[in-house]
Amino acid sequence: MTDSQKEIVSRIEDKYKAIDQNPDVHLEGLVWANPITYWDYILPDALLGLQVQRTTQPDEMVFIMYHQINELLFKMILWEINQVSNSAEVSAPFFTEKLRRISRYFDMLSSSFDIMGDGMEKEQYMKFRNTLTPASGFQSAQYRLIEFASTELINLIDYRFRATIDRNTPYEHAYEHLYWQAAGKDHATGKKNTLIRNFEKRYKAEFLIQMEGYNTTNLWTKFKQLPESVKNDADLIKAMRHYDYTVNVSWVMAHYNAAGKYLGNAEATGGSDWRKYMHPKYQRRIFFPELWSKDELENWGNNV
Repeated sequence: MTDSQKEIVSRIEDKYKAIDQNPDVHLEGLVWANPITYWDYILPDALLGLQVQRTTQPDEMVFIMYHQINELLFKMILWEINQVSNSAEVSAPFFTEKLRRISRYFDMLSSSFDIMGDGMEKEQYMKFRNTLTPASGFQSAQYRLIEFASTELINLIDYRFRATIDRNTPYEHAYEHLYWQAAGKDHATGKKNTLIRNFEKRYKAEFLIQMEGYNTTNLWTKFKQLPESVKNDADLIKAMRHYDYTVNVSWVMAHYNAAGKYLGNAEATGGSDWRKYMHPKYQRRIFFPELWSKDELENWGNNV
């Protein structure tokens, strides 16, 4: 046995002794273990078996796979955000690099809307979309978690109700006034449509837990907790602004324009007035408001 091999064995022994395991058992296990393969590691057979059409329209498969890819990218985004959220001390280079990664994922999402906007026959889409009602991309739970993980709740509240909500407001009350409730809730009567009711039945309990969990660990709060020398880092501020605009204007408008090619003035599958709900000038969703000028805030989402 070479010195290098002896060192490796010693490190293996130290690793398993540290967790009260017998190193010999684990070493012997390597003798019988199968070599790893691409298909065992990436599991393409399982992944490629997750596309199930509801209609006979071929382009429905494009629609399904596109949205599944979105969900995988959302998971990558949350993975990066949580590394910042769970770090006790965050340096400017670390924070900046994570934001750049996240923005690249959203840049990819924004540019990929051509797959839907130009990659499906409108006639086919208008047929299979009727089988999707009342489901909607609105019901992506991961996307809502990205919002909770990115900013303080007040910045996700419908701007009409922000004056009535502060950090002492119960999470349940804040939840009922999130900006996206406007897609399916009549605030005058409190009545919600099927889109919202189904969504909440599946995810509301988890959302309330995550809202509280991210209350002090979201990206905006983490940024504000940094020392002044770190907060003033030019690269970090640039990355924060880029992420904010990319998610809340560029990506939203790419989605908005792709939907417009197919829907025209028709309702979304969930029944919402999607043009008014989706447009950033109506949503007024801004993750990092203090990093924008008064003029930029007042004209958010205009002229796009």
